[in-house]
Amino acid sequence: MHHVAVDDYVLDVLLPDLAGHDRSPAAVLLYLILWTKLYRSGERRVGVSLQELAELTGLSKSAVQGGMRLLKRRGLVQISKVSPTAVPQYELIRHWVRRRARSASAI
Repeated sequence: MHHVAVDDYVLDVLLPDLAGHDRSPAAVLLYLILWTKLYRSGERRVGVSLQELAELTGLSKSAVQGGMRLLKRRGLVQISKVSPTAVPQYELIRHWVRRRARSASAI
């Protein structure tokens, strides 16, 4: 059985914020799916189609699009494409890691 390490911040802060405050459990599912794919690949970016994300989460494609819009607006994911029809490349933005590093260096 494989295990995926997830930052405490994701579970303690981000998950309740996205699901509770933003009322978007879809965004939580998408974030965790992307986290898992990136963790397992060891890469900085991962290419995943909307259809694949819909299948992995059990969400409709429109729910996936809405969740991704929220993640992008909140600055939690960076999405890039080499062409309009290409599979999107997703990179998770973990702003809390930079904050911790700055806090540690200030000590």
